[in-house]
Amino acid sequence: MNHRAVVESSPLNGLSDRFGRRITYVRLSITDRCDLRCVYCMSEGMRFLPRNQLLTLEELARVGRCFNALGVTRLRLTGGEPLVRRNALWLFEQLGALPTLQELTLTTNGTQLARAAAALKAAGVARVNISLDSLRPERFRAITRGGVLQKTLAGIAAACAVGFERVKLNSVISASRNQDEVLDLARFAIAHGIDISFIEEMPLGDSARRAEVYSSTQIRRTLEQALALLPTDERTGGPATYFRVAGTASRIGLIAPHSHNFCADCNRVRVTAAGQLLLCLGHTVAVDLRRVLRAHPGDDERVKQALVAAMALKPWGHQFGHTDAVAVTRHMNMTGG
Repeated sequence: MNHRAVVESSPLNGLSDRFGRRITYVRLSITDRCDLRCVYCMSEGMRFLPRNQLLTLEELARVGRCFNALGVTRLRLTGGEPLVRRNALWLFEQLGALPTLQELTLTTNGTQLARAAAALKAAGVARVNISLDSLRPERFRAITRGGVLQKTLAGIAAACAVGFERVKLNSVISASRNQDEVLDLARFAIAHGIDISFIEEMPLGDSARRAEVYSSTQIRRTLEQALALLPTDERTGGPATYFRVAGTASRIGLIAPHSHNFCADCNRVRVTAAGQLLLCLGHTVAVDLRRVLRAHPGDDERVKQALVAAMALKPWGHQFGHTDAVAVTRHMNMTGG
């Protein structure tokens, strides 16, 4: 593989990794807890971190501020379910006020949006991604281990009503669970005038089962049986390849970590709720930001130095689907969605 030349990152040129990729997008997990237990996200007997191991809201705000000072223009708050964290709205308000941040977004399961959507928009949230893997109540309950579909549907309705710039559904498609709902989910999004992304299941934690993968090629083939998909070069800062649906306001995205990886254009890193800076979703390499934050309270320069130095550790890409890949046993709720 011919990688680009190694370059150095410094506070003067923002965050660049050794392959010349600019890091402008950070996914910041604010909790590993959730009010659902999705089978691809958590183990059945999930044990959550003690609260003193999580970054405080003030520390999370500090991390966001330091990333923004280094040229990060997009912050996405994730979990677990971020809206179950007490006083989470304060953090959204702090980050939404950053002067050079271009976009503050949220990934959520939607169960709390009926009460929170208006306040989130007022805090500066521009886009909301809502997880929805089935429109069948019993199947939804099985995938989420007890969730109530109507709560998420109410959250979607609330998000649409308050007028976020974009509302998008995220559907993780599995060969053995819900591949037969691809068209139904797409039609639901189109009917509501919103976008949807279909995601190949990530081989993380208990989900490292290649037989579960329903590829983006298969998904696209299914969609094209009933919908006219128009290629577009539109991007939202993430890894999805988008198509316009002819005659509608909706876009359909395909996220293919297995079949068509997007590593060459990677512009993002993740921070877990425990303060681990993850340089790649498919690797275990991480930097302990919590240690830096707590060793140097009030010294943002030390945090920024740690962020810049960490870029040298970012690998070229993951190895999802490779037979010799090292298994990543970290569950998705610990990683940040």
